[in-house]
Amino acid sequence: MEARATAKYIRGSAQKIRLVVDLIRGKSVSDALTILRFTKKRSCKDVEKVLKSAVANAEQQPEGADADSLFVSQAYVNEGARMKRVRPAPMGRAYRIQRRLSHISIHVSDK
Repeated sequence: MEARATAKYIRGSAQKIRLVVDLIRGKSVSDALTILRFTKKRSCKDVEKVLKSAVANAEQQPEGADADSLFVSQAYVNEGARMKRVRPAPMGRAYRIQRRLSHISIHVSDK
């Protein structure tokens, strides 16, 4: 039994969010939530929200998996679209700023 959850267009670069997602891949759900709660990264809240959503999706399936028996089978972050902004520069020029967005996907399954 497997369930998944995805959050799209999350503000933050995929490279920085991958640092957090790599910590929880392969861990049990309770261990993963503990790790996310005590890690000092901005993206931990977004990853925790997606993980809780995946657990809720698993509990709603007809088999009704127990949250204690679940573990993170897959967790990955893909790059999303970029918001392009303009920043004023000297002598009437403009510098381009790219605000990066990411898509977070987490799959949970029982052993």
